[in-house]
Amino acid sequence: MLKHDIVIIGGGLAGLRAAIELNGKCDCAIICKGYPNVAHSTQAQGGINAAISPKDRWEDHAYDTCYGGDYLNDQDAVEVLCSDAPRVIKEMEGMQVNFNRTQDGAVAQRAFGAQRFNRTCFAADRTGHALLHSLYKKALSLGVLFYNEWQVVSITKNGGEVTGVIAIDRASGELIPIAAKAIILATGGAGRVYGKTTNPDNTGDGIALAYNAGAGIMDMEMVQFHPTTLTGCNKLLSEAARGEGAYLLNSKGERFMKKYASDKMELASRDVVSRAEATEIAEGRGVGLDKDSVYLDFRHLDPEIIMNRVPDIRKNAIELVGIDIMKDPVPVQPGQHYTMAGIATDSDCKTELGGLFAAGECACVSVHGANRLGGNSLMETLVFGRRAGISALKYSKDKSFSPIGDTLVKLEEERTKAWMKNGGNMPREIRIAMGKVMDKDVGPFRDEKMLVKAKLEIAKLKGAKISLGEHSSVFNADLQSAYELFFMLTLAECTILGALERKESRGAHFRTDYPKRDDKNWLKHIIFRIGESGPKIGYKEVKITNFKPIERHY
Repeated sequence: MLKHDIVIIGGGLAGLRAAIELNGKCDCAIICKGYPNVAHSTQAQGGINAAISPKDRWEDHAYDTCYGGDYLNDQDAVEVLCSDAPRVIKEMEGMQVNFNRTQDGAVAQRAFGAQRFNRTCFAADRTGHALLHSLYKKALSLGVLFYNEWQVVSITKNGGEVTGVIAIDRASGELIPIAAKAIILATGGAGRVYGKTTNPDNTGDGIALAYNAGAGIMDMEMVQFHPTTLTGCNKLLSEAARGEGAYLLNSKGERFMKKYASDKMELASRDVVSRAEATEIAEGRGVGLDKDSVYLDFRHLDPEIIMNRVPDIRKNAIELVGIDIMKDPVPVQPGQHYTMAGIATDSDCKTELGGLFAAGECACVSVHGANRLGGNSLMETLVFGRRAGISALKYSKDKSFSPIGDTLVKLEEERTKAWMKNGGNMPREIRIAMGKVMDKDVGPFRDEKMLVKAKLEIAKLKGAKISLGEHSSVFNADLQSAYELFFMLTLAECTILGALERKESRGAHFRTDYPKRDDKNWLKHIIFRIGESGPKIGYKEVKITNFKPIERHY
């Protein structure tokens, strides 16, 4: 059996920052389902928010974050995020992140949605890529230990404290227990629960692992839909496009956002823009063969802006749909983009289980509330990745290793054997069906009838037998997919139940049968914990410090 003082699950920005914090202070290791250099953090394009201008204040950043999150944010956590952000930018400069610069050499900042100040630092439209590769290089130089291509399938515990994990070494297929005094989950979001998503491989593993171990997961109904995903493949076209001045047009050539957000227009919050697009499409003003899109138009922009600030957007549009954005508008549509939900933590990244910590998109701290501002997610990974490392180190110093035993290993062995023997559906078939249900009935607009229908259909999919076509023990892709599906169906169920429970509209959660925000009854978080007969529901008060809830207008 392997053992490490602290095990970090996930090799993206949050996991790498935690490992860098722990380096030389304890025996830690990162377990990564793939490789850190292709972690989902590289998909983040537009930028990272920080009040670094002398004319800006972190308190204003905090206000914009709470206002944009429709006041479901825990404001103590927001204050941590925004006050620490300027330090993080300096730290990233020290790690040679190649931010765009102004003529006088300062870090450049662009406009992003729902913010009153240009505070989004950026490296063209590949900011996540630049940040992650700088941190990965730093981690390698420090000698951080990686278990690449290992898949964690369960968390072990003794009473209310974690004792380690069980992981599959995908190169051998062996189930291996790894003892740990503390665990940091940094596995990203759950975008693949949906069919139309900008997430290439986020399957919610960490959120489901924590839930299955007994930790609470929070605000599962809060799913962010990005307004500009490329129709057909749902590749993200960054908010940087609109930050640099691109327009949204309907089939009549109208900049329709003036009807929905007369002040901010295309730079209103993502939930507002996504619903505006969905409304235009539903009312017959969509574009494309299926009339299921709107246009994103760059043609009025200076070509130099496109080539210097959003070059990957142009490259992706040419390669994926054959459109040069300098010459023609490109069709876009709302698509799932970010998980505001996740493992319930406090501002020190502690969960409800002793020794279990979480940071990044898999955690719900909750800095984003009901709607995340673009540019805040990258900052969240770095601020709270570091804090998770600090908290886990403090916890583990007074702990000793606990035996894991072989009961859970045998349980997972029996699960995998059953999947290989079943004459059922391939994981891919069930996953596609799940995605269609979520796209259709748990999207930007929801009502009770749609959600009840989705609940029943997901229950059927949860009851379907999983069958593996591949029986090899070496890099069994079907087995990996089966575990991912096992996790995602649980999260889909909780997302639907949360959406049914929250009888109001707030941020990204819009109930057409309850179209108003209801602070009297629903200024609270919804928490799910595992129960014998399914998810058990609970509630948690939102932490309000300086910003009293007011109605949002853009």
